[in-house]
Amino acid sequence: MTREPRRTIAQHADEAVARVDTPGSAGAGEPARPSPGTPSPRGAPRSSGTTVDEYRDHVLALVAPLDSEPVPLDELTTAGTARRVLADDVRSLLDVPRFDASAMDGYAARSADLASASAGSTVTLRVVGDIAAAPLADRDSRSSAGTDSSPTSSADPGAAPPVRPCIGPGEAVRIMTGAPVPDGCDVVVPVERTSTGRFVPGAPLDATVEVDVPSRTNIRRRAEDVAVGDLVAAAGAPTTARLVSAAASAGHATLPVHRVPRVAVLSTGSELVPVGTAPGPGQIPDSNSLLLAACVRDAGGVPVRVGAVPDTAEALRAVLDDVAPHVDLIVTSGGVSAGAFDVVKEVLSEPSDPAGGPSEARLVAVGMQPGKPQAAARWHGTPMLGLPGNPVSAYVSFQAFARPAVRRLAGHPDPVEPLVGRVAAEGWRSPAGRQQFLPVRFVGSDGVAPVGRGAHHVSGLTRADAIAVVPPEVEAVGPGDTVHVMVIA
Repeated sequence: MTREPRRTIAQHADEAVARVDTPGSAGAGEPARPSPGTPSPRGAPRSSGTTVDEYRDHVLALVAPLDSEPVPLDELTTAGTARRVLADDVRSLLDVPRFDASAMDGYAARSADLASASAGSTVTLRVVGDIAAAPLADRDSRSSAGTDSSPTSSADPGAAPPVRPCIGPGEAVRIMTGAPVPDGCDVVVPVERTSTGRFVPGAPLDATVEVDVPSRTNIRRRAEDVAVGDLVAAAGAPTTARLVSAAASAGHATLPVHRVPRVAVLSTGSELVPVGTAPGPGQIPDSNSLLLAACVRDAGGVPVRVGAVPDTAEALRAVLDDVAPHVDLIVTSGGVSAGAFDVVKEVLSEPSDPAGGPSEARLVAVGMQPGKPQAAARWHGTPMLGLPGNPVSAYVSFQAFARPAVRRLAGHPDPVEPLVGRVAAEGWRSPAGRQQFLPVRFVGSDGVAPVGRGAHHVSGLTRADAIAVVPPEVEAVGPGDTVHVMVIA
């Protein structure tokens, strides 16, 4: 019997192009699609149960964005959690800038007084004042006895501070960047284009100054950036440094953000011992609960690490009953396969009871490698995901399913992060009919190459920069092929 050649990424891409040559039903350029239940032609890859996308959709349907809470800007910049996500639109409470402000250190003047100036002929102006980038109301109050200029709670937050009266013809005031421009002044001449040349701290004001014509007005007009009521950021935006700064400039002291998800993580297995404990015969350290806790942190949640739970239904039920009311998601590792002591599968196979145990339980074989056995349910109403026990399988499964769930709880409008295109620096095989998740390292500027040789090789995962995601239709990746990866470094 002749074995058919393995399908490559290049063949997969060519067929994808052919399928879109003619829109609509099967025709020229699009092969006929078999109806559900029709046996696949000999040699064509067969789907292995539920697809990755189908199962991810099911997982995301179990969770919803958490409620909103106001959080001070200072906490958003100093707290140890990841970026938060806006729960509502944020609109400006202030005009930005709040007043016509100087964009340069120089002299504020009237353009009418500079009409006769040219590159070879300057204009001399009398210097009658000095304006720093401090509120004029505050500085004026210090020189006006008995004047109370302290702000009140009823002050209009969008109102500009008072400025000194308009200067007269032939006059100018020294002004610093960001300072309010006096009424009537419509141009700021940079100090470099004047006889002063540069300002020296502590030096007295020049009585007069010779000025040249500037190439622009050098004035930032009130509200030219943002006006009161303008949208600063839309719901769903992450609280980046840029957003926090813009919100502060717009007059906000707090932001409405989704609550940070609390995620319980636990490992199942009577063979597990706490890290730092010398394993006895047949025992291994509990590394998975630490792995999953770190993954929760990286996804933007707060991990509640339970640790290892013995392989008994009674012990697992007790732990789940204890943590479910206090967290937004439960993630377990191990106990979801076909073993005689797979305790997660055992407890989720019990009769559905939303008030006191599992409900909406689903045990599936997902068409992926590694990570085929998966479980999803609710426990006392709290969403629960059961991942495989192998560390690499658990990690891949978290990235594929649990991380999007945590991101959805946190309020991200796009919980599934886009993959990045890279070039295969060397070839490898992929299982027919199963979507492959392969740890890879970066090679050169845009290449990737596999690390490790199997789903059980944790050492390879520590050297990985990304996870290559190979479609189930592809059986071989060749050097130079474009592959898509989850960046994890």
